[in-house]
Amino acid sequence: MQKRLFYLFIGLLTISISQAQKPKTPSSSEIYESIQKLNFLGSVLYVAAHPDDENTRLIAYMSNHVKARTAYLSLTRGDGGQNLIGPEIRELLGVIRTQELLAARRIDGGEQLFTRANDFGYSKHPDETLKIWNKDLVLSDVVLAIRKFKPDVIINRFDHRTPGSTHGHHTSSAMLSMEAFELANDNSAYPAQLKQTDLWQPQRLFYNTSWWRYGSREKFDDIDKSNMLSFDIGTYYPLKGMSNNELASLASSQHLCQGYGRLSQRGSQLEYIEFLKGEPLTDNATIFAGIDTSWNRVKGGQAIGVILNDIEKNFNFSNPSSHVAQLIKAYQLLQNIEDKHWKNQKSKALKNIIQMSAGLYLEASAESNWATQEESINLDIEVLNRSTLPMTLLSLNNANNLRISKNIDLKNNTRFTFKEVLKVSANEQPTMPYWLNEKGTLGMYKVADSNLIGLPETPRTHNIDFNILINNVPFTFTKAIVQRFSKPDKGELYRPFEIIPEASAKITEKVIILDSDQQRDITVVVKAGRDNLEGDVEVCHPNDWSVFPKKQKVSIAHKGEEQTLIFTVIPPKEQSDGFIGPIVHIGDKDYTKELIEIDYEHIPFQTVSLPSESKIVRLNIKKRGENIAYIKGAGDVVPESLEQIGYHVRVLTPEDINAETLSKFDAVVVGIRAYNIIEDLNFKQQHLFDFVAEGGNMIVQYNTSRRVKVDDIAPYDLKLSQDRVTDENAEVRFLNPNHEVLNFPNKITQKDFEGWTQERGLYFPDSWGPEFTPILSMNDKGETAKDGSLLVAKHGKGYYIYTGLSFFREFPAGVSGAYRLFANMLSLGKSELKQDSKLND
Repeated sequence: MQKRLFYLFIGLLTISISQAQKPKTPSSSEIYESIQKLNFLGSVLYVAAHPDDENTRLIAYMSNHVKARTAYLSLTRGDGGQNLIGPEIRELLGVIRTQELLAARRIDGGEQLFTRANDFGYSKHPDETLKIWNKDLVLSDVVLAIRKFKPDVIINRFDHRTPGSTHGHHTSSAMLSMEAFELANDNSAYPAQLKQTDLWQPQRLFYNTSWWRYGSREKFDDIDKSNMLSFDIGTYYPLKGMSNNELASLASSQHLCQGYGRLSQRGSQLEYIEFLKGEPLTDNATIFAGIDTSWNRVKGGQAIGVILNDIEKNFNFSNPSSHVAQLIKAYQLLQNIEDKHWKNQKSKALKNIIQMSAGLYLEASAESNWATQEESINLDIEVLNRSTLPMTLLSLNNANNLRISKNIDLKNNTRFTFKEVLKVSANEQPTMPYWLNEKGTLGMYKVADSNLIGLPETPRTHNIDFNILINNVPFTFTKAIVQRFSKPDKGELYRPFEIIPEASAKITEKVIILDSDQQRDITVVVKAGRDNLEGDVEVCHPNDWSVFPKKQKVSIAHKGEEQTLIFTVIPPKEQSDGFIGPIVHIGDKDYTKELIEIDYEHIPFQTVSLPSESKIVRLNIKKRGENIAYIKGAGDVVPESLEQIGYHVRVLTPEDINAETLSKFDAVVVGIRAYNIIEDLNFKQQHLFDFVAEGGNMIVQYNTSRRVKVDDIAPYDLKLSQDRVTDENAEVRFLNPNHEVLNFPNKITQKDFEGWTQERGLYFPDSWGPEFTPILSMNDKGETAKDGSLLVAKHGKGYYIYTGLSFFREFPAGVSGAYRLFANMLSLGKSELKQDSKLND
């Protein structure tokens, strides 16, 4: 866990640097704020569809000003979005966005929950969304979240009354929340859940409305707000040294893969919620009106409240440990109350406050951040009592039969360290995001263990229990094993401790395109999860393909090392596609997964094991031109994909763009959303337009219609919109079937639009100058035709092409038609191939 947000605002700017696993070292102010929250017995559940949908201003306000236990229920993990910081999409993007949500919650003070719904991409109507999701399963997960979290108040981010006006996932989240409000207290609804939780009836349900719901601030000012509550979410927190909206900005800025890094905001700002159902609001009502949020809420809680309220009132900021005796007394009383929910929640919080107040530092660090089955790992364990309280370390233990008696008096500020050995069991499964353990459907994850449903991540299985006497009262503090290490240029760092397979393998190219029947070498990389790995490797392949040799030996001396093997692939004579994947045989075990590492500074290091396979395509494709300049935008693999079909690709930065450099290329391709994220391109557009005028081709891939950083996207009038076609199987009509882009050098037919994934395209222009020729028309069911997916304009001697077609999704999926069409776009005007090569490097 990273340090909290008390000291200085400038310290907050470094909050996310790989510290998510670092043990907490809280300040007195943080302890005091934790006691304030301890004395509030009320909860709020915020509901929306995706990571970054949540209103961090309101979550931060409820958690830090109201002091309510607050959680965000995101129905999906955001797999269907784009990635602005790297190449990960789909499942891996969902892992990143899950961790970004957790990073945001560590800042705004909320908790994070999920359902099993999979973000399958943009949906235009909740009818489609709920059909693909499996409405009943997702509704059951929302009901389960309510029954487990037991919110007094639910706040929907989106309006359930406006289907078809926004993303179908958004509206669906609100509709499901509305339905689950009563079902959570109905014993006939999902009765199997009652084996692990109880019925629950929230008191009120609200919609987090705003002026944008009504079209303008002026219209919103004029509406009747008698059914609404408002909050000044700009309130200032002296103990934090910042306002609520500053805190919220820091939280939302954790969504970096979606481009949410932003400036902080300060000052008074109103937030509104509209009452939808439940206990009616009265005049001057508050969100918790009529709900007892004091310790009197639970039977036997009054005596606890007397103790804890006294601590809050007379808190000793210079010596929080002076309150430990009272805190322990309150903890002992808490164990006698009948209300299991509040007993569990407040016991966990109170025990944490006791540790913080006592200045008790506990850590278990492994020599490596991962291990394999039956491996022994050295642990460094540290215990430090930074108070004058009498403490005794009785023992250490964990679930893997580590039982070590200590009976050591923990003297003030005396550091105790121990060397222990962790033995990983033979049946230990690799650490994995639990929702990826089994193959799901387009709209749903498959989770076999019902106890995991809703959790943000897989619970850590390797922990150390520290059994300690404090004031002669026994406590067990459980800490996850981590790896603590340092780098000269980074300082102290932490990584989670995880279990990996003893062997993993990957083919270095995820899509392999062969444009002839000539054989080709592929590279297989095998990684050892343990020392002295011995075995052999083969590559499985479609029946009409051949791979030579059949098997190769693998021998790796040390864990973490890799061995590279070269296999030769022989394609069939005719066009064909399929999947190939490595199989590593170690003894009587086979390993077919790739170990993927996700390493970004703002989230914890992640390892994910996924089936290791590559799409292989024998493609009948022709092309003209050789040398392509690529200007990267948000993360995609288009440059690598173009290299697959024989182009020489050089990635250019804005600084590289000038007439001399551009003269070496046949075409320039601008990456997705480049004009949304690279301001310097505004000063390079004329160079690019001049390049086209001199005979080059320029292909611009999709940009969102908002936050465009350049004055002129095209040399002619072009207006972006939010038009998109989400049905990947939508009919594609040829508006200009005789246009060169559909005929040379590859004849494009309807077959080239088969097998597309997730969508046809997005953010199409909806108006353009007469210089542009629209090539394709398409639309989702029941909508008007969208003609702006591919626009071609002659500009001087060359061609400017704007396309919203989702090549960035189709290329990694090995969609043959997408490659053929893109080759035609690059080949425009080059009916006679120039023999001279402009670029040798």
